[in-house]
Amino acid sequence: MSVFTFGETVLALRGSGPLRLGGAMDVTITGAESTVATGLARLGHQVRWAGAVGADEAGELVLRTLEAEGVDVSAASRDEGAPTGLVLLAPRLPGPTRAHPYRAGSAAPRIRACAIAEAFAAAPPALLHLTGITPALGRSAQSAACLALQLAAEHSAMVCLDVNHRPELWSSQESAEVLRQWAPKADVLVATEDELALCLPESAPDDTEQRAKELLALGVGEIVVKRGAAGATVYAAQGRLHRPARTPRAPGAAGAGDAFVAGYLSGLLDGVPTAARLERATAAEAFATASPGGWEGTPTRAELALPTG
Repeated sequence: MSVFTFGETVLALRGSGPLRLGGAMDVTITGAESTVATGLARLGHQVRWAGAVGADEAGELVLRTLEAEGVDVSAASRDEGAPTGLVLLAPRLPGPTRAHPYRAGSAAPRIRACAIAEAFAAAPPALLHLTGITPALGRSAQSAACLALQLAAEHSAMVCLDVNHRPELWSSQESAEVLRQWAPKADVLVATEDELALCLPESAPDDTEQRAKELLALGVGEIVVKRGAAGATVYAAQGRLHRPARTPRAPGAAGAGDAFVAGYLSGLLDGVPTAARLERATAAEAFATASPGGWEGTPTRAELALPTG
């Protein structure tokens, strides 16, 4: 197994305009970790997703969709006592999409550490992918993620941590308390410029390059800073490398950042140099940006050769 990941994936109803106006909605799924999983599977990697869904129709859609994309969901949990979560997506301007989540009492935050331990033991991965969303869901999900980090160390698996801070789930202070402990364990830390501060003590400098140097000194293998339309920069012991973003055909699609991560990790798993990883990551991001969906826009390996600007 190349990659192991888990987290919240929910039923998504995507409208064509403001929800208050009604109209038809497309039914799909959404989740940061499962989008990365789908992106990696399309690029030819073996991926296992072990999140929790309800024992309901929505949960079956989540599992069926991921399985159809080549993601191993044999370790996923079906919770008899909680439903699959829901999010309503409403596009407004050409880029932004407003999300209205309904996750209270849902299955994903109830994922148990023992389920993660069983999934890890069944097929120890080369790489563990975590995001800062999962620990924000609640104590059970946070405990499961902490155990996953421990197991990754025991099995000498690489760790990718995507900060992915969600202020609607927890405060910056709550996030920082967890991320400052987790960041030094990451072989790859993915963050925006603002999110880097959550991984460092409060006395950390405001300068992005200085923050990156401090994180490298703490033990982080490399830092990948996502800069949106400005591209992305990798900071490592060997130095700094920047790649401009590809020209998008439609701005701001959901899931573009997760597609970027999938592309970057694909390059890492293939053992290509940093520059080639960034090339693959920005190409995957451009494909996702051109799609109105999230995971739907992630490219296959054959499509990476197509021009993206």
